[in-house]
Amino acid sequence: MFHVKHGLDQLVARYDLPPGSREQLSVLLEALTEDPHAPTTIRDPKQALKDHLADSLVALEFEVVRRAGAIADLGAGAGLPGLPLAIARPEASVTLVESNGRKAEFIARTAEACGLDNVNVVAERVEEWTAGAAACDLITARALAPLAVVAEYAAPLLQIGGTLVAWRGRRDPEDEAEGARAAAELGLLVGDPVRVEPYVAAVNRHLQPVLKISATPDRFPRRPGMARKRPLGGAPRPSSDRRRR
Repeated sequence: MFHVKHGLDQLVARYDLPPGSREQLSVLLEALTEDPHAPTTIRDPKQALKDHLADSLVALEFEVVRRAGAIADLGAGAGLPGLPLAIARPEASVTLVESNGRKAEFIARTAEACGLDNVNVVAERVEEWTAGAAACDLITARALAPLAVVAEYAAPLLQIGGTLVAWRGRRDPEDEAEGARAAAELGLLVGDPVRVEPYVAAVNRHLQPVLKISATPDRFPRRPGMARKRPLGGAPRPSSDRRRR
């Protein structure tokens, strides 16, 4: 039988997490499953450990995630993957950008409960976060939007040589093609999606790396809402990748 304590120990061992991280992950898991204001529908601790914590920490399989110094998590929602990565990378500065005030408050409260002093919460639309312009070497985005939209959000925030890592579900050739066309306008280069297995028997989990190779044109970011209303790379279509909030 799967036990949460054993699952936390497995995560710490799998990613060689720093001292104290197990206790911090436990506090985070408790907040996600027991705080009535937690912006997630997953309340079972065993499922939350898999679909929230393990699914966030699997990004540590990328070297760029393990060495990034300035990380921004866009559309952070319940603080995922930003808070687990802040626990795993205490030497990194992690900014969680979430425009919904109540969600941002939950993230800030939970970060404090976890004892995280490397976390900053920004309650703004990502297009309006001017302090983040060209300031990040890693952008993360989980269950946020189609790839073309996420790429447009991330491009102005990345330093040249920085990387966007986008969590994706089942591979979607149309979404990938639109993302690649958008990237070409943004100074980005889309890499091959990488299949990951955050926990045993996980299916349709991919991480999409996108590298910033040149300066993003001055016309970006566009005003709030335009990236979704008139996405680069193709016609507007609903996101099919909003999952596991």
